[in-house]
Amino acid sequence: MKNLAYTLVGIVFGITMTKSEAISWYRIIEMFRFESFHMYGIIGVAVVLSALLLFILKRKKFKTLEGGFVEHKGMELRPKRHILAGSIFGLGWALLGACPGPIYVLIGNGFLIMGVVLIGAVFGTYLYGLWMDKLPH
Repeated sequence: MKNLAYTLVGIVFGITMTKSEAISWYRIIEMFRFESFHMYGIIGVAVVLSALLLFILKRKKFKTLEGGFVEHKGMELRPKRHILAGSIFGLGWALLGACPGPIYVLIGNGFLIMGVVLIGAVFGTYLYGLWMDKLPH
């Protein structure tokens, strides 16, 4: 049952990303050059909609697929860490034209070269897991 739910959410995510042109390298470059509001609008709608849905799900005491209640645990803000991490993420996003979620959507749309990006992302995550204890958190 969980796999079906995840698959359906993934399909809706892929269609939404494709139809909104959020996977377009040109749209991403326009965003980073501050030439168009398109991507900022998509991100803004996603943030507001997610916050609203999270509020409703928590208030109505919805349960997760694992049986627990929907909850959100805050994160301690560490400006140096978050600025560095955001810069690395943004640089990769601008250079490759994809952040982690849309990599799968791009592969699904036939851009098989993004498989190389996926392998790099998985390898980078693996390296982080190896070095996590040695990094300043």
